[in-house]
Amino acid sequence: MKPEEIRITDWMRIFMGDMPPTFLLEAVIRAAFMYLLLMVSMRLMGNRMGAQLTRNEMIALVSLAAAIGVSLLDPSRGLLPPLIIAAIVIMFQRWIAAKSASNQKFESLVLDDINTLVVDGCLKLDSMEQARITRERLLAELRSEGIDNLGKLQRVYMETNGGFTFRRYKDDERVGLSTLPDVDQEYKKEQRKANGQFACSSCGNIVKVQRKPDSKCERCNHLEWEEAVIS
Repeated sequence: MKPEEIRITDWMRIFMGDMPPTFLLEAVIRAAFMYLLLMVSMRLMGNRMGAQLTRNEMIALVSLAAAIGVSLLDPSRGLLPPLIIAAIVIMFQRWIAAKSASNQKFESLVLDDINTLVVDGCLKLDSMEQARITRERLLAELRSEGIDNLGKLQRVYMETNGGFTFRRYKDDERVGLSTLPDVDQEYKKEQRKANGQFACSSCGNIVKVQRKPDSKCERCNHLEWEEAVIS
């Protein structure tokens, strides 16, 4: 379109573009077709596509969206190409699912491994670095689950789909590092302190001493400590 053809008061062009009004009916037909195509495609790829997606499932969904988007709005594009692309994506996704079920090494290669982020109330910083998850992000996840003390946790796993699984100790009172944010010191001070026990502010390692340690943490070599709390 030439610059002199662009007018700010040309409402028909703004709302319809260069398409004739009859394209609205065609757009409805295209949208219905693409909706059904996407519904059938996700149904054929399995129930996992309706849950939290793994990496390759997200790639499959994005590929479907990219194939559908152009044909949905461009009258010069036919409906057969997205149908062929959808068929290829479905076959490839089903092949990956079948191969992953029978070959653990292939599954780890495609879907990645489960990462253990917390062991016996302490953060595994090396696993967190491998999973590319920050300490602040993990503590936020714990707070969202109502966990205000690392000591409550026996294990925390980061699943291959990016979700978290929490295994808690059965007994109620556990000593550990507070998960509350430092910006809320007033609320943090209300937590019951574990007298004679301090937690590494980096990994949550607990030491039993009468005063705040001035040595490095034996697990992560961090220097900062804070009073452990009991929940």
